[in-house]
Amino acid sequence: MARMPKEHLEARRRQILAAARRCFLRNGFHATSMQDVLAEAELSAGAVYRYFKSKDDIIAATASEALAEVALAFEADDATPPDLDDIVDLVLGVDRPPLSGSRESAQLLVQVWSEALRSPSLCAKLKEVMQEARNVVGGLVARHQRRGLLSADVPAEHVAAVLMALVDGFLVLRAVYGHADPAAFRSGLKALMSASAQTGQ
Repeated sequence: MARMPKEHLEARRRQILAAARRCFLRNGFHATSMQDVLAEAELSAGAVYRYFKSKDDIIAATASEALAEVALAFEADDATPPDLDDIVDLVLGVDRPPLSGSRESAQLLVQVWSEALRSPSLCAKLKEVMQEARNVVGGLVARHQRRGLLSADVPAEHVAAVLMALVDGFLVLRAVYGHADPAAFRSGLKALMSASAQTGQ
């Protein structure tokens, strides 16, 4: 039997994950069956099981992709340190998934959080990704503290943890209520940070 090109294999894997993501968004991780995924992907069981041994494997792959999007949103750029306002944009993931994406992206990430409560391996991965994000934001906060733009009375990592918690809250608003306004959230957060900066002067 001829071997399929690598591009074809990756395209088929993407097809399965895209179908599973749609199913998970409709019904959640655990109310979705493998039959649901097969029907959504329009593939046979053999075709799907070639790539994923079980639904848990598909959940893990879907969760890993969601966390990879989070990690991408918080990539550091040491060459061009952002302005104070740009920290807010970074935290809110402006123009970067999943924070700037659709309500569905937020809903999937909230499901990942829930799944992490029962999956030690996913919980560990989630902690790793979020710690890296806090490190990036904490580094930016520290720079602005040294420039006198933010109060230096509180450790930078504490400020970063609060900013990340605000992101979590924003995602829950978007996932559950669907009407979270990034512009309004950004302006409110900037106002709070400005107040902190004035207090520290």
